[in-house]
Amino acid sequence: MFSGIFGKKSDHPMADIRSAQALLEELPKNDAHKLVMELTEWIESVAAQTDFKLDHQFAVLRMLDEAVQPYARRLAREYFTPQELGRFQENRLWLALGNLHSHLASGYAVLFDRYCAGDKSAGVFKAHLPLIAGRMLHAMAASLKYVCARYGPIDNSVWSNLARFYRHAEQEQYLDSGFLMYPGSSREVTLRSCAGHLLGWHGCGVGTLAPLNIHLVERIVSQHASLIRVDAAQSANSLFSFDLDRPAPPMRVKVDAKGQASMRFIDMSAILPKLEELLASLGRNVVPDELNLGGTYDADLVREAAQHLADYLNAPPLRRSVRREIRVSMYVANGFAKVVEHADTEPGFSKELPSYWEVEDISATGFRTILPEQGGFDIRIGSLLGVQPDGRAQWGVAVVRRLMRDDKNQLHVGAEMLSNHVDSVVLGQGRGGADGAQSGVWLHAKEAAPSGEVRLLMKAGTFSAQRSLQASLNGKSYLLMPNGLQEKGTDYDLAGFRVIEQESGSDESY
Repeated sequence: MFSGIFGKKSDHPMADIRSAQALLEELPKNDAHKLVMELTEWIESVAAQTDFKLDHQFAVLRMLDEAVQPYARRLAREYFTPQELGRFQENRLWLALGNLHSHLASGYAVLFDRYCAGDKSAGVFKAHLPLIAGRMLHAMAASLKYVCARYGPIDNSVWSNLARFYRHAEQEQYLDSGFLMYPGSSREVTLRSCAGHLLGWHGCGVGTLAPLNIHLVERIVSQHASLIRVDAAQSANSLFSFDLDRPAPPMRVKVDAKGQASMRFIDMSAILPKLEELLASLGRNVVPDELNLGGTYDADLVREAAQHLADYLNAPPLRRSVRREIRVSMYVANGFAKVVEHADTEPGFSKELPSYWEVEDISATGFRTILPEQGGFDIRIGSLLGVQPDGRAQWGVAVVRRLMRDDKNQLHVGAEMLSNHVDSVVLGQGRGGADGAQSGVWLHAKEAAPSGEVRLLMKAGTFSAQRSLQASLNGKSYLLMPNGLQEKGTDYDLAGFRVIEQESGSDESY
């Protein structure tokens, strides 16, 4: 059918639709990574061919896009996996998927720009505008997700292109025109819901999430994107705003702020009942079949992401204490094993020299610092840090809560302090922790903490709600009765215990 419409106008292999189809048939379909890489090159090449008729360029780009999607989804399942990926494999997948979606977004932007510039074949092209703009936003959201998975700097073209497409759709009145994003899609979407999806998931604290949770939050928001309202008028439930005249990442709405005519407001409150239903199902250890997560995930993993989203929509986090620009130098050790090691050493002495950070932004509950390109060792969201400020004898512990990489490849790190003073202890089930001994870290509480309670850091997977422990500290013996797991990190469990000091000679067991 296409061969009668599109004539061969150049020497490009895809200037003829039959040649394009033949090239697709010859691609290595048994190697998803190789196929994605090759199709990405073709997508980039076709997008650059402005001598193609506009409708032919669209037809070929659309064909390439639809051909690559099953293989891209396969690679995405490999990338967003609960299992730890090797550095080589992670980088290989990240580059392939990031490049694909970036070039798809650029390709659809080229089509849009040619149409807006009055290309002579633009008349027959107008009916495809909702699909082109929708796929552009879909590709941008996917590309943005891979940037966020490495906490990288975000090119402002993401927001400027979103503003251009959204404004055009408003003016030309196709913002709410329904269409199927890809063949086989189960439901129609609109440009408004695509914009709500992109702005909504990115606004919900992606810089505070591990890569897998970034993916799961994005998938959950996508599932309910049709419920997200994007309006010109601010309402009591408006969570974010986006300025079409001054495109930038979505900003949290301030109740008393005066809105501009160019601002659009994002209301995600209608998702909350769906999240409550989802959390109830996940609480029964059931992941609903209709929830498209792009892969198979345990209910506990999905619950963590869904709970983050519900918490954010109910009450977006606020800074709890004032940050002060106080310059502090500190030694920093990364990971549970290093925290145990350093917490048990004399000041200034260590088996291995820790990193040395300069912190200029600090508060009562945490700190923020900027690390040079090679200064972040292997930290991620949830990394446990041992910290010892200059001049202090004790080590403390913090957890990385926020990461962002700027355009100079410097890593911005935000960490929450768990305790300013910790001690290494031996935990076990016998007197003094002798039986089944394991290392732990005793977090000395602040003055306001409840008496008779203590928090401990333990090796990941070792906390048991049914097992009491014994420990000795500063010449005293303690019985520790479990009071609940508070946080589960990559290499640690943070748990609460009721603590009872034991008299000499006592050997209670529970």
